[in-house]
Amino acid sequence: MPTPVLMPQMGESIAEGTIVRWIKKVGDPVERDEPLFEISTDKVDAEIPSPGAGILSEIRVKEGETVAVNSVVATIGEGVQDGEAVPAQPAPPAGPQGDGSPSPKSRPAETKPAARPAAGVEASARPAAPASKEEARRARSSPLVRRIAREHDVDIEAIQGSGIGGRVTKHDILGYLEHRPAVDGEAARAPAAQRAPDVTFRPGESVSVVPMTVMRKKIAEHMVLSRRTSAHVHTVFEVNYGRLAKLREEHRAAYEQAGAKLTYVAFIAKAVADALQAVPVLNASIDGDNVVYRKDINIGIAVALDWGLIVPVIPRAEEKSLLGLCRAIADLASRARAKQLKPEEVQGGTFTITNPGGFGAQFGLPIINQPQVAILGVGSIEKRVTVVDDAIAVRPMGYLALGFDHRLVDGAVADRFMGMVKQRLENFEDCGV
Repeated sequence: MPTPVLMPQMGESIAEGTIVRWIKKVGDPVERDEPLFEISTDKVDAEIPSPGAGILSEIRVKEGETVAVNSVVATIGEGVQDGEAVPAQPAPPAGPQGDGSPSPKSRPAETKPAARPAAGVEASARPAAPASKEEARRARSSPLVRRIAREHDVDIEAIQGSGIGGRVTKHDILGYLEHRPAVDGEAARAPAAQRAPDVTFRPGESVSVVPMTVMRKKIAEHMVLSRRTSAHVHTVFEVNYGRLAKLREEHRAAYEQAGAKLTYVAFIAKAVADALQAVPVLNASIDGDNVVYRKDINIGIAVALDWGLIVPVIPRAEEKSLLGLCRAIADLASRARAKQLKPEEVQGGTFTITNPGGFGAQFGLPIINQPQVAILGVGSIEKRVTVVDDAIAVRPMGYLALGFDHRLVDGAVADRFMGMVKQRLENFEDCGV
């Protein structure tokens, strides 16, 4: 039976998606769970795996088109038998002339017949057409890996891949770059997200106009909607990270042995999860005239991408240890950049943490991620002069900025929540593995 390929729903509030690129062409063989096409929404850019194995017999939606979720975008036929593609559809009834040719209305769009082997030649003996260099690159890497390779002028084929079938992973190419000697004294390049976009100006022109990406347009719509919906108020607290810096130094090796990196964001996520249990109104949402309180604390961690922003979610964060949070944050961030997040991993968030401090900002005033009622912005952590026990000292300090919806959360409640987070961070208990 032919397998329909559907546009997936990549978030609770997502009603449509745009196909950015077809990875396979009509007539190509497809394995189950093999990347089939890329989509873009305001929640995620992702490679969508094939729901079955066989031959891609039909593509119904072209690159750049936007369709509703659950729409059929392609069809996968039954596969290959004895060197011949099995038709995706049964033979059509005889046409008006009675010669068996289908009428124009019954002819499937964009379907090409499978090539048959020449007479007397076994299909298995026929040499496969040599793949182009670009096809070889795509077969052995993800879009993220190819982008990193372009930015650093790296030939992917020169890297030994550790993934399935020799696929070059993000860790492979980053490890290659880390140990590659500098070329002609060239300084390390800044990540693409920190560089100006590539803009081409034509001779004699002083402006360059390029269309916004699908994700950029959706983010814009979402942010403007949030500003119109919520009564935004912000409160800023300063935190002494001296205790956490000491714990990180003491337990860094043990966490690395356990396969995790002990980060400040993980500490903050743990403190936030504890505080939300004591102040549940910040883990709620507004539905008309009702307040929806949620038992599970599902913390979204904003991840900056080269092409936008995404907020994957850690479900039931209150049940995770510090080690578990470290692993979850690193895993979600890595797969977000590789476009490998699953639909359920970008929905259901009840509170969001964003980290502009990672780019050097002392603090920001973030916009609430609807339908949530609060978001925490983490500022840069740097050594500053402060007063400790009536003495001047130098400590790692940083600001935390809470954006909250004043329709539901009062200032006193928000400040009580922030006081709990600050107290927890400055007096964190032992975090041994």
